[in-house]
Amino acid sequence: MEVDSSQSNVLIQVPATGGRKIEEKFNKKARIAAHSHVKGLGLNSTNGEALNNASGFVGQCAAREAAGIIVELVKQKKMAGRAVLFAGPPGTGKTAIAMAMAQELGDKVPFVPMVGSEVFSSEVKKTEVLVENIRKAIGLRVKETKEVFEGEVVELSPKEIENSPLTGLGKTISHVMCTLKTTKGSRELRLDPSIYDSLLKQKVSVGDVIYIEAGSGTVKRLGRSDIFANEFDLDADEFVPMPKGDVHKSKELVQYVNLHDFDSANSAPHGKAGDMMTMLSQILKPKKTEITEKLRNEVNKVVNQLIESGQAELLPGVLFIDEVHMLDLECFTFLHRALESEIKKLRNEVNKVVNQLIESGQAELLPGVLFIDEVHMLDLECFTFLHRALESEISPIIVFATNRGRTKIRNSDEIGFYGIPSDLIDRLLIVPTKLYSVDEISLIIQIRADAECVQLDELALKRLCEIGMNASLRYTIQLLTPAKLLAIIGGRKIVEREDVNECLDLFIDSRTSAKLIKEENKNEGIGGRKSGNDVEMNE
Repeated sequence: MEVDSSQSNVLIQVPATGGRKIEEKFNKKARIAAHSHVKGLGLNSTNGEALNNASGFVGQCAAREAAGIIVELVKQKKMAGRAVLFAGPPGTGKTAIAMAMAQELGDKVPFVPMVGSEVFSSEVKKTEVLVENIRKAIGLRVKETKEVFEGEVVELSPKEIENSPLTGLGKTISHVMCTLKTTKGSRELRLDPSIYDSLLKQKVSVGDVIYIEAGSGTVKRLGRSDIFANEFDLDADEFVPMPKGDVHKSKELVQYVNLHDFDSANSAPHGKAGDMMTMLSQILKPKKTEITEKLRNEVNKVVNQLIESGQAELLPGVLFIDEVHMLDLECFTFLHRALESEIKKLRNEVNKVVNQLIESGQAELLPGVLFIDEVHMLDLECFTFLHRALESEISPIIVFATNRGRTKIRNSDEIGFYGIPSDLIDRLLIVPTKLYSVDEISLIIQIRADAECVQLDELALKRLCEIGMNASLRYTIQLLTPAKLLAIIGGRKIVEREDVNECLDLFIDSRTSAKLIKEENKNEGIGGRKSGNDVEMNE
């Protein structure tokens, strides 16, 4: 990721008293990423056809239209449990289309991007990484109705009382009188001193708009009333309109979470530790008897009954195993199964709670999108797991992307198209992406140059188009900022052809680099030294 150091003047108009306006200019630095110029799929809103140059996209009309259909199916919840594959040469916009799909879906629908190599870890099982990302891509809209008091603070006065001289304390706050006002009327509330502490922490004062939950006493400051918008020339506060209706009202709160959030929230149990004291006192002096599997199952049943009745609480401890290398394969297999069973049990409990919320109408399932780039990096075990995951009841839309054609499937002797097993390919909707033409490369370079604030003359743009056709589009785009820097050193604001040629001498592309290495190492006696299967370059 790059940071563009060019200065862009932004005009700010601040309303002031007497109708006067203050104009202020400040310098803004824009953060430029690989796909910062992509704002959407660039489709016609009426018929869904791809526009040639829209939302930062050029070309790939068929692929963008296919992505638009997928986005529409996701919004209608008719695409869950299906998979799509974007296949094409490198630099043809597969990842850019996926990022555009995320922007079209919005913030409410989960979009989880990952790379195929992320599943390989020495600490976490491959399928566990996939399960975690799949559950991140399954959203949940939870609705909750709460009784709240909402309005503008008109009066806020704490009431104090005298304490007994024997306590050695002075005056303490007995209660707080708070008057809230709406467009319909006002109401005086008598608040507990603990709520007054929350008001002080959020720096609530007269003129602020707040709401207080009737059940929990939670206070939230929404902002300053817009009546005081012209009180100061400059104010960092956020102004909100006065609430409508009555002060006491029922408010529906909507929260967007995913299943992984539920798993994380329930992974650590909470409660009182004193509930286990009776059971602990009974097992302080255990008898030296043989403990069988049947006895353990009976104990587990009793423990589960105590937990369900609220008499006991599970407190997972720590098992420290020193010299772990002394364990054999059977021990490691047992430990792995023990850990996996706990995680699986937790997820099953979360699924039960989620199903209850959905059946009661308190929640709504939002199947999102799991985007796996470089899918050919997955092995046969991962593909088998994904094939089964697509058939499950709760499954997101899985979007694959690869630049491979016919290649070997990882950790197997099988050769498959796109590096994917044939039984999984049958379940995929394949969307091809094609190489760009000269005119399309020229448009992409211009859009990218505008995003990075680089000015190009006609000869420089023509030279960059030639490089894009002969080398790669990614390499061409990477030359924009160095060429701009060389132009600034030369005392120019516009990048010329000579700046681009100088960048070519300083930075070579991958094809030129591979050609140089082959020429150096074509003769072992001249080019370098061999070490096993590796060949060292000349010193």
